[in-house]
Amino acid sequence: MSLPPPPFSETLRLNQIGAGVTRDLEPDEAARARIARTLDLIELPMFKARLTVKPADTGWTLSGQVTAHAVQRCGLTLEPLPADIDESFAIDMVEADPRASLEVDVDPEDDGPDVVEDGMIDLGVYAVEQLALALDPFPRKPGAVFEPPKQPAEESPFAVLKKLKPSEPGKT
Repeated sequence: MSLPPPPFSETLRLNQIGAGVTRDLEPDEAARARIARTLDLIELPMFKARLTVKPADTGWTLSGQVTAHAVQRCGLTLEPLPADIDESFAIDMVEADPRASLEVDVDPEDDGPDVVEDGMIDLGVYAVEQLALALDPFPRKPGAVFEPPKQPAEESPFAVLKKLKPSEPGKT
């Protein structure tokens, strides 16, 4: 089973980094529509990313800025809810060691470096990931309040039993 292709992809080969490289990404309308579907947005009229990859002590550092104008859906009213994103980030990266064991220990507390595989970094995937992290996971329109539906009054167990009792002829 293979994974679906990412909604936006812009790859950078490790041998292109040199002393450092900066890329400005601005997905076209079709790519923004794919990103919006992936992130469950109503629309994504503007999305830009400026990403820089530089050598670091034990690999590389990917840093950047994502800016976007997105339209989310209010979790209560389902109405459109505009969201403006302007976020900076930095991620440490190391190249995969082909001699390393295939066994991977995952520690949820360890926020170690990302592993670069096949000698390429997909800047587009990182840009979309940072956008997703910057979006409100529970968007709510100002003033929207959750009102639970009215519960019917609870009948007493004796009233329920009285309904089950067969009625006798001539009695009411």
